[in-house]
Amino acid sequence: MDFIDFPGEDARRFPFSAGVRHGDLLYLSGQLATDDPAFAGPIGDIEAETRAVMNRLGLVLAASGAGFTDVIRVGIFMTDLGEFERMNGVYRSFFPGPRLPARTCVGIANLLRGASIEIDCVARIATSAPQG
Repeated sequence: MDFIDFPGEDARRFPFSAGVRHGDLLYLSGQLATDDPAFAGPIGDIEAETRAVMNRLGLVLAASGAGFTDVIRVGIFMTDLGEFERMNGVYRSFFPGPRLPARTCVGIANLLRGASIEIDCVARIATSAPQG
């Protein structure tokens, strides 16, 4: 297994890995916009938070040699499902192709630091050249 730290951050900041690769699967920990020390958007703006979270996931994917086209499953946790369509508009922009990952979206009472959304995902990274 390979343990991936968040690029550019002190690995001791959180008591977990940003990602864990096991074989050709990459499991990314849930991300919050408030996990990013540079996040300046208002908490509660679902579009700003979703964009920040997806950008953080993208950084971990890239550090692992993957991208959003490699994502096979996404888990979304929202404190207000009334914001689903606004979140979905931002989310969709990260997956422009016709093939989309499997996804679960769950409404929950609250998240750490007052965040409105947390997203995790699983990606597949080929470990060898495809067989013909």
